[in-house]
Amino acid sequence: MTSQRPTLVLGTRNRKKGIELAELFEPLGLKVLTLADCDNPIEVREDGETFAANAALKAIGQARHLGAWVLGEDSGLKVDALGGAPGIYSARFSGPEATDLSNNRLLLEKLAATPIENRNAHYVCHMTLSDPQGEIRAEADGICRGRIIFEPRGSHGFGYDPLFEVVEYHKTFGQLGPSVKAAISHRSRAARRLIPQLIRLLDSGRWR
Repeated sequence: MTSQRPTLVLGTRNRKKGIELAELFEPLGLKVLTLADCDNPIEVREDGETFAANAALKAIGQARHLGAWVLGEDSGLKVDALGGAPGIYSARFSGPEATDLSNNRLLLEKLAATPIENRNAHYVCHMTLSDPQGEIRAEADGICRGRIIFEPRGSHGFGYDPLFEVVEYHKTFGQLGPSVKAAISHRSRAARRLIPQLIRLLDSGRWR
């Protein structure tokens, strides 16, 4: 009889982000779930001052509540010309009822007078794994550098992807599609740094 696969709960309700993360971790033989697959996940207040702090809040809070191994992830866009904004406020840049469209519109407004050579930006991702007792067992981060163009291009991805151009490719994340993004994104880079830590935990037998 085949033993049950260890379960990893992704601490997100964002469907597109969940798909990205699930594809990165499923090769490890994990059963990957999102909060949408769980009964009564809690709302975690993301009041940390860094991506790492918010990732830990998500991971620890949900892990203790669900009694599961939970991966908390916090990511966002930092634009040099805006002093690193929107940063940890990326998802709610344009207010409490923010949407991708309203956030992108506000970003373009704030950069309206900024020439292309001063539109450097980078995506940041921090991942934190908590065990069911709320102890952090693994952490990693990743960065992808690019720049903000003047109008959206492409329909793939989410968030600021249609505005974020990877200079080496001369295309935005919105144009590059999921396979390329999975290879070069801040999220995939964080995942690749995290995976060796996950393998050690799995091999130790402590993750059940």
